[in-house]
Amino acid sequence: MPAWICTVLIGIGATLAMDAWGVLRRRLFGVPAPDYALVGRWLGHMPRGRFRHDAIARSRAVRGERMLGWSMHYLTGVLFAALVPLVWGLAWLRHPTPGPALLVGVVTVAAPFLLMQPGMGAGIAASRTPRPAIARVHSLLNHLAFGAGLYLSALLLQAFSSV
Repeated sequence: MPAWICTVLIGIGATLAMDAWGVLRRRLFGVPAPDYALVGRWLGHMPRGRFRHDAIARSRAVRGERMLGWSMHYLTGVLFAALVPLVWGLAWLRHPTPGPALLVGVVTVAAPFLLMQPGMGAGIAASRTPRPAIARVHSLLNHLAFGAGLYLSALLLQAFSSV
């Protein structure tokens, strides 16, 4: 199987793992899952020249924002998954190890901290939220779940195909 297909499948699997963690977290701890419609709203305003909002939830809704947000969520997962073979080589796809996957999970938390949260009105690393430290921990745990999903998805792909 070509490396790019493996990467796409691993990225989708890792993003599914992150979403499964969100469902589990909501059921066990009452923590709401991320609202990817708001990500779509943020992105939907960009072609109109608006990149930053005081509070994205109070910004005007954008047609198709839920689909746009969820699509970008999975596309981002695939792009982040590509970091592993780009940095550690294609051999990682054949012999996955947890270290690179978890490191990518941790490093990619920079995207919400430095790009999404400020653009959506939450400030750098959720500094404008009511409980920034809790928000940061949840972001980190979400991205660790993504990293674990990278590793587990690569293992599953390796088990069921000849990478």
